[in-house]
Amino acid sequence: MTLLYQKLEPRPGVTIAYRRFPGKSKTLPGVVFLGGFMSDMTGKKAAWLEEQCEKRQQSYVRFDYRGHGLSGGAFEKATIGSRLQDALDILDSATQGPQILVGSSMGGWIMLLAALQRPDRVAGLVGIAAAPDFSEDVYKHVFTEEHRRHLEKTGLVYLPNETDKPYPLAKELFDEAKRHLLLHAKIAINAPVRLIHGKKDAEVPWKKSEKLKEQLTSPDVKITWVADGDHRLSRDQDLALIDEAVRELSHAHQMKLAANS
Repeated sequence: MTLLYQKLEPRPGVTIAYRRFPGKSKTLPGVVFLGGFMSDMTGKKAAWLEEQCEKRQQSYVRFDYRGHGLSGGAFEKATIGSRLQDALDILDSATQGPQILVGSSMGGWIMLLAALQRPDRVAGLVGIAAAPDFSEDVYKHVFTEEHRRHLEKTGLVYLPNETDKPYPLAKELFDEAKRHLLLHAKIAINAPVRLIHGKKDAEVPWKKSEKLKEQLTSPDVKITWVADGDHRLSRDQDLALIDEAVRELSHAHQMKLAANS
């Protein structure tokens, strides 16, 4: 089935593809899904969560960063900053009112950066194997000296992974990402945060979520550990945990609205 989507052109030469379910609920916050590295909006978690939001008549948006999926641009030129700008463009132009941001892997980093930029628009955050500062982890602990020398010489390294497609990693990605590192200091986000992480995640160690919880200033941060969960967290039981977190934050927002009315 062909995916029905819209295109946003926030600036000349920039095209962002997205899919939006408007929803009819007047009290539920919207939900925005932010995908991971080399992931697009057709992924299982993104599509499944849309189905759940449709059942609740809760507005939902999923999109492709530049260089991903149906959006314009080259993947190798995408940086953390460009992905953040794409997320902000979607938040500003394709959504209204408070939103729950759901970030998967690298999308968890983008989610946090977007929340810092638009605190008044965020009703809550759900991080799925969230990977803030992953560029530093890869450069220091995954790359060999040969990788680092090749990156400096050619500007691009292909890193094998569990899928059939190696990750193309550009020098610009690592250099630009230094402007967006978060875990070295407190992260001034006060919205409620739910983190879900598999204890058998071979790509983003589960201790990353522990560190993130320590750095967040929010008084309401909870981690759900999945004892046998891997990085993808796409099994039925994993998907149920993600929706449970979204529903919990949605209910909390509704209760807040009722208390203030």
